[in-house]
Amino acid sequence: MENHDELLKKLLEKDELFRNAYKTHKSYENTLEKLEKKPRLSSTETAEKIKIKKLKLALKDEMEKKLSEFRRQEKGA
Repeated sequence: MENHDELLKKLLEKDELFRNAYKTHKSYENTLEKLEKKPRLSSTETAEKIKIKKLKLALKDEMEKKLSEFRRQEKGA
């Protein structure tokens, strides 16, 4: 049985939509890291941070669902 990282790598190679979602998730992560480093956020930045966190979480849920489906397919193959 393959571990999470191996399945992730396979899915990134095979599925363009998943690959795009993964890249977007990483982009959100980088943006949040930049915002977290700031000592103070403006109200606009605070709103952006909240929005990005929600989008990132939704994307992660979507990716985990796809990964679970892929795992089931791999077991059945």
